[in-house]
Amino acid sequence: MGLFNAINDKITELLGPMGLIIIVGVLGVSLVLLTVLMMMRQPEDPLDKLKRSTKTGAKGQTKAQLRQADENKQLQKFAKFLEPEDVNELSAKQLMLRQAGYQGRDAVRMYYFAQMALGVLGLLGGVIYINFLGGGEGLSTQKTMLYTVGPGGIGYYLPNYWITRRVEARKEEITRGFPDALDMMLVCVEAGQSLDQCIVRVARELRASYQALAEEFEVVAYEMKAGKDKTQVLNDMGERCGVQDVSSFVTVLVQSAAFGTSIADALRVYAGEMRDKRVMRAEEAANKLPTKMTLATMMLTVPPLLIILVGPSVHGITQLGNMSGPQ
Repeated sequence: MGLFNAINDKITELLGPMGLIIIVGVLGVSLVLLTVLMMMRQPEDPLDKLKRSTKTGAKGQTKAQLRQADENKQLQKFAKFLEPEDVNELSAKQLMLRQAGYQGRDAVRMYYFAQMALGVLGLLGGVIYINFLGGGEGLSTQKTMLYTVGPGGIGYYLPNYWITRRVEARKEEITRGFPDALDMMLVCVEAGQSLDQCIVRVARELRASYQALAEEFEVVAYEMKAGKDKTQVLNDMGERCGVQDVSSFVTVLVQSAAFGTSIADALRVYAGEMRDKRVMRAEEAANKLPTKMTLATMMLTVPPLLIILVGPSVHGITQLGNMSGPQ
């Protein structure tokens, strides 16, 4: 115990009262940098090296394709650290990022890399603010640790907050634009176009107003052109959107194709239901408005009304009391 106190006194003498926290912060940052360097120096997988050597002789690659391959190769070095080991967790994270609009193959790795990078930057910012900019003067040890580690925690959870907000906004946009998309599809189908053609046309028409829904229809069109099973493509769209209306629409199309009924009739009925549902959502929002405005109305109108009604009486009583006081 005496040795620890002596070391602590020596550190305080050399680096000041925050010397121990400075040393801990430097060691933490050094450990993070050492881990990153070790990950970058990992030996190349022999199988990847064989694949790369096999593709070296391939002709016709553009510079953009080569840059994309290099980016994937760089992220591949950190794949063990930037992807969860559990397959279910990885699938859930991929689905969440796709619902947020990030369809890239490296979206999961970029998400975890952003978490790590923002966490480290927040931690560095807290250490610099507390120790070098004078922000830790007069603070207790608990508050000092909170201000040091807090920015790192905020930076770590910031990507998760951003993705969650993106998912909610995208679902809301898809829900608002889906009735219009069904009306357009019904018009195209009744005009004689096939389902594939009407999906392409609707995606092109919706891009200006509902970009998220247009992107989903474009993905469906590309997958159908690639030869993927139509039922699987539609089910993937329902899962990717995460909206109950889209899932029900996919079920309607799949059942219509399975039983051989007219797609136009199914679209006509379902489009009418979606229009009615949109009207009911608008009526629900309008009915909630008076309840939400009640508190604000009371706070803004009742106090001025009381001042106007009771103020003159209070003033008169006060003046009367002053006049009837002792002479």
